[in-house]
Amino acid sequence: MIYTITLNPALDRTIWINKTTPDDCNRIETEQMYAGGKGIDVSKVLTSFGVNNKALGFVGGFAGEELEGMLINEGVACDFVRISGRTRTNIITNDMESGKQTLYNAKGPEITAYELMQIIHKVEDFEQPDFVVISGSLPGGVNPEIYRKIIEISKSKGAQVVLDTDGEALRVGLQGCPTIIKPNIHELSRISGQQLDSIDSILPVVEEMRTNGLEIILVSMGCCGMLMSCPEGQYLAKPPEVEVKNTIGAGDSAVAGFIYGLTTKGDLKEALIYSVASGTATILQTGTAICGLDDFRSLLDQVILEEV
Repeated sequence: MIYTITLNPALDRTIWINKTTPDDCNRIETEQMYAGGKGIDVSKVLTSFGVNNKALGFVGGFAGEELEGMLINEGVACDFVRISGRTRTNIITNDMESGKQTLYNAKGPEITAYELMQIIHKVEDFEQPDFVVISGSLPGGVNPEIYRKIIEISKSKGAQVVLDTDGEALRVGLQGCPTIIKPNIHELSRISGQQLDSIDSILPVVEEMRTNGLEIILVSMGCCGMLMSCPEGQYLAKPPEVEVKNTIGAGDSAVAGFIYGLTTKGDLKEALIYSVASGTATILQTGTAICGLDDFRSLLDQVILEEV
């Protein structure tokens, strides 16, 4: 079984405007709501691929009810902890004239100590977990230590753990020694304290991180592809050139694709190709982490894999 954990999920309110004009009335042409949050995005893609999984996290208030209802309608199995606070709503604007997309992330609710322990107990009750995916930012009142705790419990139950977060949450989570991490190049720069701008600058950093117990490091570099450092070596998977309609959730789709590749192919290089194809398929769509299975399959042969 695959479990995803999103401690700070969100409703993504996505709006389209013909042209953004400061100090004037900007009328919304169309808008849509999506269930969002990094681990939730992973669950949505895995579900669309026919992979059994369950999404966990905190939900509260009307927005939390709507988020869970959306996921149920998408066929995503959920096991959320109800909180006294309200699930956040993010705003994503699309300027149709310029093609630019802007994301406004809300902070999220405060989580009580009692509510926090409820998620711990759910992790302790996992039955035969194959993968546990821990993704995203932390809500208010939650110390990054929670990520290390979840990682250690999950590993004790035999799970492979994927950690996809940023900043102090990533730094503390690394102490739990997850199986896989997937920072983007900016997140890796922050955690390493170095300005990384090329594969040559990235490789020494990830190799040093692997000597500390990490098995697989995936570094997403946008249109330049995904770099993987693993026991078999270092590989770069490059995506084909496509029309970018949306970037929200592309990295989460890549995580889902990597897990899908591991569970179906059992080969790291194939999983890397699946990862890049999944992320690319998502940017072809206008919603949050909507990875079309047909698009994914059509892109597999277009991903270029090379050893570096």
